[in-house]
Amino acid sequence: MSEPNRADLGKDPKRVSGMFDQVARRYDVTNDVLSLGNDRLWRIATRRAVDPKPGERILDLAAGTGASSVALARSGADVVAADFSPGMIAEGRRRYGPVAPGGGIPNLTFVEADATDLPFDDDEFDAVTMSFGLRNVNEPKVALSELHRVTKPGGRIVVCEFSHPPSPAFRGLYRFYNGRILPAVARLVSSNAEAYEYLNESIADWPDQSTLAGWLREAGWTDVAYRNLSFGIVALHRGRKNSPASKPTARG
Repeated sequence: MSEPNRADLGKDPKRVSGMFDQVARRYDVTNDVLSLGNDRLWRIATRRAVDPKPGERILDLAAGTGASSVALARSGADVVAADFSPGMIAEGRRRYGPVAPGGGIPNLTFVEADATDLPFDDDEFDAVTMSFGLRNVNEPKVALSELHRVTKPGGRIVVCEFSHPPSPAFRGLYRFYNGRILPAVARLVSSNAEAYEYLNESIADWPDQSTLAGWLREAGWTDVAYRNLSFGIVALHRGRKNSPASKPTARG
C-alpha cells in the first residue's frame, strides 16, 4: 500500500491530484460522515441553483466520483463530469459509466481536466458548476476565467465552496469541530486521514464570501450573488456570462 499523500497550501497539482486518487473509493462516504450529512443538502442546493434543463450541456468541474453530476444528469441535461484526479474519474466511471451495472447513465460522461486549462471549446456549455474544488486549485482566478470562456453567452455559473461563518460564536464552534473532532473521525473512516488535515488548512486559508464574489466579477461574470448554507460553513455563489448585446450590471 502506498504512503499517504498529503497536499499543502502550495497546492501543487500533482500532489493534490495524488491525494484525491488515494481517497477516491471512500470519498463520498467520508464526506457524508464528516459533514454530518450536510453534504447532501449542499448538493441539493447546488442542483437547484444550476437549474438544469433537458437538452442543456452542463460542465460539472471538480466532480470527483460524480455524485453531484448524477443529480444534474437526471434532469435530462447532457453532463460532463470533469476532474483532474485520475482516481476520482476512474471511480466515477466504475459507478456510473458504461461499465456500471445497467450500462450506467448515458447522458453523463467523465473527462480528466485541469481547471486552469480546460480541454473544451469556447462557448460550449449552457451552465458550469464547481463544488468544493476551486479551493484546491493553485490558480483559482484562472479557473474562473476558464469557466467563463467555455460558457455560452447568457450561460450561468454556480460555485459551492467552504467559506467563513459570519457569526463569531458559531465560527468558534466550527473551528473547534474542524480542529479537534474532524481529525479523529477522519482517522476512523478515511483511507487517508492526512488529507483531511489539508482540508482544515485550505478552509482556514480560503477567502471569505465577498472576496470570492469579487474574483467572479474580475473573471467577467455578472449578476454575481451568493447565499450562505449551514450558517456560512458553505457559500453558494452564482453569476452569468453576458450575451454580446448586453451590458454589465452596475454594482455599488
